Amino acid sequence: MTQRYDPALDAAATDPIWRRDEIESPCVKVCILHPQAKICVGCLRTGDEIAGWSRMSPDRRREIMGQLSSREPALRAPENRPSARRRDRRR
Repeated sequence: MTQRYDPALDAAATDPIWRRDEIESPCVKVCILHPQAKICVGCLRTGDEIAGWSRMSPDRRREIMGQLSSREPALRAPENRPSARRRDRRR
């Protein structure tokens, strides 16, 4: 399981000057889109969600944030594993 960024542990996040009213981004600065699952292996968002994040309403962002944990199994799905793809190419 990938470790997620915890803003509560970040000194800058506790400083009032850095506080904002909008929802935080789930970005963990590991920006790699999984070629089969089509989601970022770092934050679990789709490419479209990442591109549109800054233009989304806080409610839409919260909705997406609530879905992220259910997406992680897609990264480990047998059909998305590199070994399965190599095996399929050999056939």
